[in-house]
Amino acid sequence: MGTADVTEETAGGEEKPWGEVTPEAARRLLVAAVEAFAERGYHATTTRDIAGRAGMSPAALYIHYKTKEELLHRISRIGHDKALEILRSAAEGEGSAAERLSAAVRSFVRWHAGHHMTARVVQYELDALGAEHRGEIVELRRQSDAAVRRILGDGVAAGEFDVPDVPGTTLAVLSLCIDVARWFNTEGRRTPDEVGALYADLVLRMVGAQK
Repeated sequence: MGTADVTEETAGGEEKPWGEVTPEAARRLLVAAVEAFAERGYHATTTRDIAGRAGMSPAALYIHYKTKEELLHRISRIGHDKALEILRSAAEGEGSAAERLSAAVRSFVRWHAGHHMTARVVQYELDALGAEHRGEIVELRRQSDAAVRRILGDGVAAGEFDVPDVPGTTLAVLSLCIDVARWFNTEGRRTPDEVGALYADLVLRMVGAQK
């Protein structure tokens, strides 16, 4: 496990990143791939780079992943599933639209900050996926968009939000949250929780939430 992974793991509050990936060798390779893709970009990373970071031979990688693209797809799928879980849970939760939007943004931003390396790969390497895998991820993104759009629509209908363009505002909210992965630094002055709280307040102001 590399230093970068330890940092992100601590920020995210998890004891073992990617614990859903088994066996252990496959998990180590995936963690190494996240580090390499985040630091160097997908196209500049070789399978030899990934295997070396994992302390394994290049041949060992192909036992668990047929191609480098398959590794990226696994990372992207798990990350987008988590994003959708966060947003859908908020959309389907109890409380006013403002409370649900605040919860969605707070959790979504906290994940992107606490797992900034992973999120960077998940959000910015979509074009490196093959057509079939890219279509699968685009559908997950569509569902995430729908979850936020549902909250905004509920807020408009209830008179809580002043949002003339719900689809456009949905895009703005998601873009704002996702961009946290690009700039967040664990050595900065704000924690993932603090950034989440800040962004939740900013978004509520953006939609004209009634207080």
